Parts: sequence; C-alpha cells; structure tokens
Amino acid sequence: MNVTSFEDTVAGTFQAVQPEAPHITIEEEAETYTRIVAGPLSPGFGITLGNALRRVLLGSLPGAAITSVRIEEVVHEFSTVPGVKEDTMELLLNFKEIRLRPLAERSGKMFLEVTGPGEVRASDIQVAADYEIVNPDLYLSYLDSNKAHLTVEFTVEQGRGYLPADQSDGLPIGVIPVDAIFTPVRKVNYHVERTRVGQMTNFDKLVLEVWTEGTTSAVDAISQSADIMREELAIFSQLGMPEPSVVEH
Repeated sequence: MNVTSFEDTVAGTFQAVQPEAPHITIEEEAETYTRIVAGPLSPGFGITLGNALRRVLLGSLPGAAITSVRIEEVVHEFSTVPGVKEDTMELLLNFKEIRLRPLAERSGKMFLEVTGPGEVRASDIQVAADYEIVNPDLYLSYLDSNKAHLTVEFTVEQGRGYLPADQSDGLPIGVIPVDAIFTPVRKVNYHVERTRVGQMTNFDKLVLEVWTEGTTSAVDAISQSADIMREELAIFSQLGMPEPSVVEH
C-alpha cells in the first residue's frame, strides 16, 4: 500500500491522502539552456534524482570531440609554425574549443588547409558528412603573410565525459593529443524546494538548470540522461526473478 500521509476522520479512523502525480514544467528554454521544475516528489527524492541526473549529464552522455591533430611542420606541442601568430600550444587550446555534433556513430577525420594573410576560423575546416561544427565562427589562428600557410589533420572520435591528452598513448610521431571534451553539457545546477501535498509540507520540488555546448538541446540531454539511468537501474528491478530458461532445439 502506497501511503504518504493520513488524516483523522470524524469516525476516528484514518483515510489515506494520495499525492498528485509528479509532473515536469519547462520554465525557461533556449538553444543551449533550460530550466525545469519537477514535483511533487516523495520526501528525499529531490536530492536523490537531482544528484543522479547531474552526474549522468556531466559524465555519461555520448558526444564527439577532437582527440589528436597533425600539424604540418610541427613535431611536438612546443614547436612553432612560420607565419602563424599563435604558437602550437595556443593552437591546441583553440582547437579544443571546436564543438562537434555527430551525425554518425563512427570516428573520422577533418582537414584544414589555408594560406594567409588573414584570420582562420572553424568554418575553414573541411568536415566530412559524419560531423557538423556548431561554432563555425570560432577563431583559430591568424596568418601574417601570403606566404604563411596552416595545414592540419584532425582526428575525431566519439566517447563520454572527458579524456585528458596524457591518456592518449601510442600515437605516431608528429601526432599531438588534445584534451577531448565529449560531453555536450557544460554546466548543471539543481536545488530542492519544499512543496505542499494536502496537509503535508515535506514533499520535494526539484529545480534543474542545464547548459549545453550547442551540440544538443538541454531538454534532449535531460531526457537522454533519464533513459541512461533507467537502463542502468533495470537490473535491480529484476533482482530475485528467475532467469529465463533456454529452450534447446
């Protein structure tokens, strides 16, 4: 019996007061931000669900990122490229800010080949049909003369969370690893407020805010995180159930 609170009746017995079904309201929504409110939730479940969703949003959603680059005339991250304003370390930091929306579930390559003078932006990169650059106006470099050129091969992989460059082992000479940020979510905030159900005031209302990098909407990110949580919890709901028998033919 699912009983959350009781009220005395005139006859001196107790009558269960059933809470209203939880519902979600999208209070604010933009391309890379959303604020939702969920409730009423049973006491304690605001923090339980808020913390779990936050962890999944920041660490378990799949995405695509640049994991390594090969820059012509550069053999390591402390090299310089003639005619290029930025040194290699600055280039790598700029490359790390490129945000990719995967259109297929596989790794791939992207290529940059430009000559100066002028600015180089993410829109100058040649992208295969497997990916889309969602911040094409991102500044990458400046070439100071018509003799300056910049040629880069990018390796793009798919993963979850964050992969530091120092964990990319076994790369060929001349291939430089890049810190890979796979998660499409940039920031998550949540807090829990009290809400009333009948005469009870200890039910929870979860307020969740999500900011993304633009490769997916915040609403889709929340929905996908809930799906991941449900899949991971499925094994516990089957605990104690007999395993299905295998019929041999």
